[in-house]
Amino acid sequence: MKLSKKGEYALRALIDLGIAAQVGRALVQVTELAESEQLPIKFLEQILQVLKDAGLVASQRGKFGGYRLARPAGKIAIGQVVRLIDGPLAPIGCVSQTAYEKCSCPDETHCGLRMLMLDVRNAIAGILDRHSLADVVEVTLRKMRRDGVPLPFAQPSRNLRRPGERRRQGRVSPASARLQPVEGLINNLLGDYAI
Repeated sequence: MKLSKKGEYALRALIDLGIAAQVGRALVQVTELAESEQLPIKFLEQILQVLKDAGLVASQRGKFGGYRLARPAGKIAIGQVVRLIDGPLAPIGCVSQTAYEKCSCPDETHCGLRMLMLDVRNAIAGILDRHSLADVVEVTLRKMRRDGVPLPFAQPSRNLRRPGERRRQGRVSPASARLQPVEGLINNLLGDYAI
């Protein structure tokens, strides 16, 4: 399984909307989301429409309109979003639970490749289905606070700022942004818990 750009952008937008909710922002404009994550606005609008159609985000029209999560972040499983945008998690069709396809193997029941790929599918699904958007938002905010990075969306929207006031950007250099092997989501949620 490889997450597509569309899947990556969808998850990044949802994380941003989750962060916005945590810092007290009711709505975030699509231009703010695109600017915050440096995403193409037209592509992001298409993705947000898919998320809206699936009931994951809601929108409000108007000058001060924007997007918000349609349900609590704890009720949005990461696996649900990945399947919505990118389809089945299975690396091959014969192990998919949502989009099974018969493979070309003459003996599917005893196929070693199928057994291995089933383990891969189960491991991926186990992690993505176990963690919610709320988990990812919590870890993201915790690390941002730890590193003194300004929280996105904590200040008023660009349209509500005084003329001439500029938005501060909290950027981390690419070298320092690399995760260490122990900095994954599970380690951040569970600490030194060994799996």
